[in-house]
Amino acid sequence: MTGHHTLQETEQAVQRRLGDVPLRHDAMMAVSTIYRAAAAVRQHFESSVLRGAELTWTSFVVLWVVWIWDEMETRHVAEEAGISKGTLTGVVKTLEGRGLVERGSHATDGRLVLLRLTGEGRELMRKLFPAFNAEEAFVVERLSGEENRALAETLRSVVEHLDEKGDERRAALREQSPPPPRRSGRRSRG
Repeated sequence: MTGHHTLQETEQAVQRRLGDVPLRHDAMMAVSTIYRAAAAVRQHFESSVLRGAELTWTSFVVLWVVWIWDEMETRHVAEEAGISKGTLTGVVKTLEGRGLVERGSHATDGRLVLLRLTGEGRELMRKLFPAFNAEEAFVVERLSGEENRALAETLRSVVEHLDEKGDERRAALREQSPPPPRRSGRRSRG
């Protein structure tokens, strides 16, 4: 259970509240279940295999991305990890302090910063990833190999759809709504 209520209790409450509202209930349940599953997986990993390594989910993902690609520009690490550049800055500061990553200069553009794992960072990932993968297997233990592949393909389709059509959809929705308030609380004049 990831929240105060079970998934079934939440689904029943939603049905009671919105049952007569003309909505795509199938879409709502799919997306809310993706969210709950992602939160449950993240919490499980942070409370188990990542805890011993003193890593958050986000710091592990940053280490994973840099480990897989050897060296990468910070903006690309943030993009691959699905976090903002500001969030990456804090994560990198922590990982640097632990001696797991280091920053380097780009060979042809001094404005760009590259990240790479230190020897200690590579050794941590080499040791940690088999345990991480064992938890991945635990998380999907109820599914067969074929069900795992089908789930991965289904979720990949969702991601690809957002990659292909998301920017256009977000732009269209932004055109229909006023700009959000500025941080001062006042609306911009645009």
